[in-house]
Amino acid sequence: MIRTLAIDLGGTNMRAALHDGDASRLEPIARDGAPASLEEFVTRLRGLRAEIGGVEALGIAVPGLVEGTRCRWIPNLPYLDGWDLQALFPGLRVAVGNDAQIAMMAEACEGAASGLSDALLLAIGTGIGSAVLAGGRIISGSQGGACSFGWACADPEDAGEDRSGWLERNASGRALDGIARDLGLVDGRALIDAARTGKAKAIAALDKPMRRLGAALAGAVGLLDPQVILISGGIAEALDVVGPALLDALRRQLPPHLRGIEIRPGAFGSRAGLVGAALAGAAGPDWRHIR
Repeated sequence: MIRTLAIDLGGTNMRAALHDGDASRLEPIARDGAPASLEEFVTRLRGLRAEIGGVEALGIAVPGLVEGTRCRWIPNLPYLDGWDLQALFPGLRVAVGNDAQIAMMAEACEGAASGLSDALLLAIGTGIGSAVLAGGRIISGSQGGACSFGWACADPEDAGEDRSGWLERNASGRALDGIARDLGLVDGRALIDAARTGKAKAIAALDKPMRRLGAALAGAVGLLDPQVILISGGIAEALDVVGPALLDALRRQLPPHLRGIEIRPGAFGSRAGLVGAALAGAAGPDWRHIR
């Protein structure tokens, strides 16, 4: 087994783990705030490598666009833009991926999409990340930007913006936080809790964003014909509440032969980034080819 340093790098936090056996049992060995500069990023990873010893590979999940091992656009960590991480860590085999694609790696290899050839994953947290497994391969596109589903739009009058797409602005965790505050609640989690206890205003407030999400998902299902849709992030824990409206809107926009599509939560929850990074690092540069 190749000793792999797995890094789940978010906009605010960074977690690390050592993979030298069963990735499904992976546990963080370090969790800190995200590095504030390129120098700090390199120093911390080199320090972890030296502390662990014997590391041969590096797998990294990043919150942005990746082409090969080069970071193209990492909105919350712009110091990484343009840098080839393989060049920053010579002597290690490096695998880098968008965090949703890395989460799909975990789910396709050892999680809720294990044994499947075609799946769609939505990581719904502050924003909306997404990944597609098609024919046993995680799709990256010509520039690493494929499957940016948060940019899906069903409103031709929307003016758009540079940092977030229409669907993200309507159905992400950030959007639910705004809806919650309009009802006098703290955040989206409180909104979901209120809906779960039968509060009519909370249930009605969740209906519109989930129907927009379902209608947009219908386009993806019609295009890709996945075997399953996986939901990760905070919304995954609320499928009992948001699932009915989402599924109703989704199936309404699909032909009969596609209406049986199943929506299920991912198996790894918040650990998907670490598990996927470990598996990607161990697999090497062609990590997106699952089977």
